[in-house]
Amino acid sequence: MRFGYTLLTEQAGPRALVSHAAGAERAGFDFEVISDHYFPWLDEQGHSPYAWSVLGAVTQVTQRVGLMSFVTCPLLRYHPAVVAQKAATVSLLSGDRFTLGLGAGENLNEHVVGGGWPPANVRHEMLTEALDIIGELFDGGQVNYVGRHYRVDSARLWDLPEVRTPIGVAVSGAQSVGRFAPLADALIAVQPEERLCRDWDRERSELGQEHSRKIAQLPVCWDPDPDTAVRRAHEQFRWFAGGWKVNAELPGPASFAGATRFVTERDVAESIPCGPDVEPIVAAARPFAEAGFTDLALVQIGGDHQEKFLDFAESTLLPALRGQ
Repeated sequence: MRFGYTLLTEQAGPRALVSHAAGAERAGFDFEVISDHYFPWLDEQGHSPYAWSVLGAVTQVTQRVGLMSFVTCPLLRYHPAVVAQKAATVSLLSGDRFTLGLGAGENLNEHVVGGGWPPANVRHEMLTEALDIIGELFDGGQVNYVGRHYRVDSARLWDLPEVRTPIGVAVSGAQSVGRFAPLADALIAVQPEERLCRDWDRERSELGQEHSRKIAQLPVCWDPDPDTAVRRAHEQFRWFAGGWKVNAELPGPASFAGATRFVTERDVAESIPCGPDVEPIVAAARPFAEAGFTDLALVQIGGDHQEKFLDFAESTLLPALRGQ
């Protein structure tokens, strides 16, 4: 399994994120993913810079690590043709180290353009059309497209990388796996569910496609003091308790604060490894490997607590994870 580092735009400003990206490469992480938000989940997180500007800068302070959007929603806030252009540009800037991670998004970020928030089945239809458009543009040449949700008029990407940019898609169940496995190069998920990996590989095998990367994410809150870690995780990451069916629908940080007002520190500590010890993090990562995931990106909770975590990752955590 490969281990990655998350540039969480909700908890740090752009200059800090670029610094963290360089530090994560020095620490020995295999890849880096970046969230793509307009709002933080909670006011306490306090940030939300434009992920694609940050990515451009990150390509210039790293040389080795893979980079990935985790994930971009190409439905409302961004038109799919624009997503294809910026993904191709980041691929060129990074020397073909970039993977375009896509998903059906959250109301939290997409409502800002005033287009309303469609139900999940419509969002999946829109994401399917978006993948078709992005794929055609990645093929090169002029693209015209008329779909139920999108139109494209004489679009072309003038700067394309020689190596086609891989696309990952976030899935959560059998329906989304069946729809998106034929259209994507990698699976993205947040729970260590074996059936997702198994069904994804089966769908691809039936189409004569090779097995692909299966990428997940794990939040942790490392701190020398366990109680401090738990308090910080509760303050900034209690939104995680809602689950994605809820998280996709709420419109703003105040809604997440209200929805999680009864989530306790104990609840958070039971679901997120907190404190100075490496063993709970290794134990939390193991189910992802057992489920068939090939890549796991860690999230260190707390924007001001990255440097010491990266030191810990280099000296202790990454050797322990790779030795399990």
